Amino acid sequence: MAQVTKVNIRNLPEEEFFYGHKACPGCGGSLAVRLAMKVLGSRTLTAVPANCMSAVSFYYPVMNFTNNGLAGTFPGTASILTGIEAGAKSLGWEDCPVVGFAGDGGTADIGLQALSGAIDRNDHIIYVCYDNEAYMNTGIQESSLTPYGMKTTTSPAGNNIHGCQTHKKNMFEIVAAHGIAYAATASVGYPQDFMNKIAKAKANPGTSYIHVMAPCPTGWGVPMNETISIAKKAVDAGLWYLAEYENGEFKLNRDPKTFIPVGDYLLKQSRFKHLDENDLKIIEAEREKVWKRIRTKW
Repeated sequence: MAQVTKVNIRNLPEEEFFYGHKACPGCGGSLAVRLAMKVLGSRTLTAVPANCMSAVSFYYPVMNFTNNGLAGTFPGTASILTGIEAGAKSLGWEDCPVVGFAGDGGTADIGLQALSGAIDRNDHIIYVCYDNEAYMNTGIQESSLTPYGMKTTTSPAGNNIHGCQTHKKNMFEIVAAHGIAYAATASVGYPQDFMNKIAKAKANPGTSYIHVMAPCPTGWGVPMNETISIAKKAVDAGLWYLAEYENGEFKLNRDPKTFIPVGDYLLKQSRFKHLDENDLKIIEAEREKVWKRIRTKW
C-alpha cells in the first residue's frame, strides 16, 4: 500500500459531501458517513443499501450526498460496488473511490454473501459497516451483531430471558479470514483513528473493509448529546476494540491496561437497564475470553 498522509484538520476539505440529512439527532451512523466522506472527497462513488442512511438521505428533492450516490438493495451492497467500480474502470475514470455504507444487519446477515465474493475477487472497493447493533431502521430488531443482553423488539427482556442470548458475530476476523487486503475496526468515539483508517482504505488498491461502532441514541436509549462519549466507553470497557488487519497480520491500535467496569458502559443505556449481576458477569467473562485470544495470537 502507498504511503498514506495522516488526516488532520488542515488537510480535510471544508466542503461537506453528506449534509442536510433527516437522521435522528446524535445519530452515530450519519456521523460515520460524514467523516468518511470528508476523507474520500468529491469524486467518490457511493452506494447505500436499505438502512437508516438511505432512509434519511434519498428523499427527493432533498438528496444529501453532494457526490454521486445510489440507494441499492438490502443484500447487494458489495455486488453493487463491484459493478460501479467496473463501470468506472471501463470509462477510464481515475481517483474515484467506490464506497458502500451498510448497517450491521445488511452486512453480517443479509449482505454477507456478496461481501465475501467481493473480497474473494479483491475488487477495488471500500465497504464500511456502521454498526449500531440492531436493525434500527425497521424498529430495533436483533441482528447477529446485537450484543448479549440487549433488549430489542425480537429479543425482549422478560423475567426469564434478559434480552439477546448470543454474543456479537466476529465480523472483523471473518473478513480477515478471507485474506482481505485491508480491514479495520473503528469507533465514532475515536474519530481521528477512524478517518486515518478511511484514508488507508482509500489508498489500498484492493478490497477494504472498515467496521465502525456507531451508536444509535434512539435504539440504545442514550441522550442525543452522548453519542461520542458512549462510543468511547464501549472501547474503554473492552467491549469493542480498535484494530487493523494488513499484510496477513493483526495489529491492535489501542490496548488498555485496565478496563472500566462493563456496568459503567452498559447501564447508562436503556437497552441494558434490565441486566442483573449475573448478566454482567457473563459479559465480563466473554470480554476476558476475547481479549485473551487477541493478546495471545496477535
